[in-house]
Amino acid sequence: MRTPRMVLTLSENWTIMSGRDVQQLVRWAREAEDAGFDGVMIGEHIVLGPDADAQGRMANPREDAMPGNQDPATPWPSPIGVLSAIAAVTERIRLIAGAVLAPLRHPLLLAKELATLDLLSSGRLVVLPTVSWSRDEYAALGVPFERRGELLDDHLAAWQVLWQDSPADFEGKHYRFQDVYLEPKPFRPSGPDLWFGGSKLHGRTLSRIARYGVGLHLLTLLDVKSMQEINNAMSGSGRTLSELEFVGGVPAVFRDDHPVADLDRALEVIPFLLAYGFGTFCIKPAQFLDDPSQIGPFCKDVMRKVTALAS
Repeated sequence: MRTPRMVLTLSENWTIMSGRDVQQLVRWAREAEDAGFDGVMIGEHIVLGPDADAQGRMANPREDAMPGNQDPATPWPSPIGVLSAIAAVTERIRLIAGAVLAPLRHPLLLAKELATLDLLSSGRLVVLPTVSWSRDEYAALGVPFERRGELLDDHLAAWQVLWQDSPADFEGKHYRFQDVYLEPKPFRPSGPDLWFGGSKLHGRTLSRIARYGVGLHLLTLLDVKSMQEINNAMSGSGRTLSELEFVGGVPAVFRDDHPVADLDRALEVIPFLLAYGFGTFCIKPAQFLDDPSQIGPFCKDVMRKVTALAS
């Protein structure tokens, strides 16, 4: 088996650090790179409102933030800002904007920010554009929640034009521009690598993957029918399934008598997922340790163990 590519999740680690200490995230990224991690990932909310905990807050604050289960005061620093700082102090590790809420911005502005970060990092940026789930967040920014899918599709088509052509023209359903020069361009003409994902696979996700995607990061394991749908969509765009990077996670299981999950138990799933076609795995450190000073040793331990599991 091939050695898994490991990604350190920088979001939602507030049980072991202050939400204001964003400099610590930069230090963690350097430690992850030194340990042999492939990437660091950070998610996004611009603001949260009352619907953030409408389903009741998570029982264990180490659990993953999901729609409606989190404290509205949860810190969500800007992924573009944090990853820019990380780009300046790292050389190899991929910078994964693990959720960018494209519909909440104008495509010209977001295309410029992503292109600059990609160029700054010499092409290490990976972007997962998404629409998210919070109606309150859309309402606060004055963006129609019901049109979020259409807005994202316009973004993706506009980025493709803006990152390759100058001057660029675009006429979508919601955005239009003519004779604009977006400079500087990204590191590569194709722009940052794009992943797509979410809680489930649906028609729009399939079409975005087939047209733009190089990675798929879903929160659920794909069944045979879903794999066939992805294969058909890729084939319809003249592409093959082998062009996709399949991204998964390691499941943290919390025992009632201990606040952190067992790392060895979580990593046991990796050989199965490797055989299933996955090659990249995200891991959130706060689910497995209490001491933030131990991130470096933790990352080295993870790499040692996953290498052994894959051998």
